[in-house]
Amino acid sequence: MIHMPAALMYCLKNRKYSWCYETEPQKYVDGRRFFWPRGKVLGGSSSINAMVYVRGHAYDFDRWEKEGAQGWSYADCLPYFRKCQTHELGANEYRGGDGPLYVSRGRSRNPLYKAFIDAAVQTGYPFTDDGNGYQQEGFGYFDMTIRDGKRCSTAVGYLKPAMARRNLSVITDALATKILFDKNRAVGMEYLHGRDTVKRAYASRDVILSGGAINSPQLLLLSGIGNGEDLKKMGIPVLAHLPGVGQNLQDHLELYVAQKCTQPLTLYSYQWKFPHNMVRAGLQWFTTSTGVASTSHLESGGFVRSSPDVPHPDIQFHFLPSVISDHGQKPAPCHAYQVHVGTMRPLGRGYLKLRTTDPRQNPIIEPNYLSNSEDVRDLRQCIRISREIFAQKAFDPFRGEELLPGSATQSDRDLDAFVRKTTETAYHPSCTAKMGSPKDPSTVVGPDLRVVGVEGLRVVDASIMPSIVSGNLNAATVMLAEKSADIILGRPPLPRSSAPVWKPSV
Repeated sequence: MIHMPAALMYCLKNRKYSWCYETEPQKYVDGRRFFWPRGKVLGGSSSINAMVYVRGHAYDFDRWEKEGAQGWSYADCLPYFRKCQTHELGANEYRGGDGPLYVSRGRSRNPLYKAFIDAAVQTGYPFTDDGNGYQQEGFGYFDMTIRDGKRCSTAVGYLKPAMARRNLSVITDALATKILFDKNRAVGMEYLHGRDTVKRAYASRDVILSGGAINSPQLLLLSGIGNGEDLKKMGIPVLAHLPGVGQNLQDHLELYVAQKCTQPLTLYSYQWKFPHNMVRAGLQWFTTSTGVASTSHLESGGFVRSSPDVPHPDIQFHFLPSVISDHGQKPAPCHAYQVHVGTMRPLGRGYLKLRTTDPRQNPIIEPNYLSNSEDVRDLRQCIRISREIFAQKAFDPFRGEELLPGSATQSDRDLDAFVRKTTETAYHPSCTAKMGSPKDPSTVVGPDLRVVGVEGLRVVDASIMPSIVSGNLNAATVMLAEKSADIILGRPPLPRSSAPVWKPSV
């Protein structure tokens, strides 16, 4: 199921594949709890995500360096993006040609994808032929981590080819419970194997945490690294007082603007109310890895700035020739299409804390969604821009009535109420063990990935991002890991890139 791109929604709420986290009730979002799927399998969340490959904007990484991550500017990171990747369109100064992660463009040729791009251009936005290259701003076709009709996760691209190595042991059905220390130096890991067998693994060099934006800070806290006062209250001996552990939590929110489709071009016919179509699609994929099941169907989209004074895009669009809700669990009611639209640099900040000292219990996850009123205003604008795009001539052959938010929802007050009622996570938690200058009291790891205040311990995952990138997280996380590998092995960094970055005229 993991390898079939169109089956991604079946993995999100399946505890075999996902940790199925849940946030605290959100004060500013009608008291709602948000469901957070994170990968519980080899490959982590790259094995259950939507496979959209978006790196973020060049200025995101320049911002990282300004925030204290010395040596992590765009010029430093672009060579590692290229090293990660084999792009089906070939290598250039932005794309890679021989990396482990295969990246392709969609092949479904549904006319609705082109209609969305054409409508955005008719609205006045530019076309971009590579949102991961010279120009992110604009609309075009998305890159996806799909190869020959199958998901290309990090487990497929990186781990599987390395499984025969003598110096690699992969242990599954295991839960890390505590980092082991000899005085101030990390020397290994304690873990549960199966339900209750406690085991230990020891390191001859460094211990590296790659549990993600939830599990890594949780494990640091359980091991005595975090805010000293909080740890003492939990009865955990303080090894290193690092108040930044679990703080600075950032995520993307998105909402859906949907319209009925007047032509039978959507995925409505491919759900279990039409079992013959589902069986046919499954058989085609299992025998040839082609057809409707060979794509995640998020094949076109775009990036815009919310106002001319914003230096680079802060709104992202994913177009889908279907309608989904409840994380794909509720079937579409009719032929319809929707755009997933959201802001990429929200101002609200959250946190993660231990609920108990039992590592099997999920931590407290408090993202503080919409705690900043500007985030509400920006999501309201997302709806209006989406409506403007859908109103263009390119959609005239397909446009039916508006399903979401609905034509009666027009005032700021009504749109804000819709935002609070329906907005959802885009599944991008990050920044909970941020990388920065050791002089910054909120820093958890330095630019060399080492945890401040202890020895022999590094963190390499999305938790160490100083701030969230302007797009999906998987591409930036893989780049981060590639660059970290050179740092950990003591290799010289790849030569900095001099590739130019597009700048808007207004």
